[in-house]
Amino acid sequence: QVQLVESGGGLVQPGGSLRLSCTASGSIFSTYNMAWYRQAPGKQRELVAQITRGGSTNYADSVKGRCTISRDNAKNTVTLQMNSPKPEDTAVYYCNAATLFRSYWGQGTQVTVSS
Repeated sequence: QVQLVESGGGLVQPGGSLRLSCTASGSIFSTYNMAWYRQAPGKQRELVAQITRGGSTNYADSVKGRCTISRDNAKNTVTLQMNSPKPEDTAVYYCNAATLFRSYWGQGTQVTVSS
């Protein structure tokens, strides 16, 4: 069992920066592939960025070049740094921990990009 708690959401201006953190507890963090997803109103949840157990990363085309995902296994934390956010990045952002057999979700954190 894994418990995930996101933090760092809120209101951010276009062109600014945003940093989301997710802290995990309850299991061996380093064994999980970690990811950030988001869901905008009226849209399906979509993958934003993923970092594997080995540290390989993958990004959605919409955020490539603007986002960096990283993990700190010693602190059980995964972080998403987003630069130059756009209004279309407005969504609830969810942290995900997954193996081949299990998937866990955080409660989500709202990000609103607006001037």
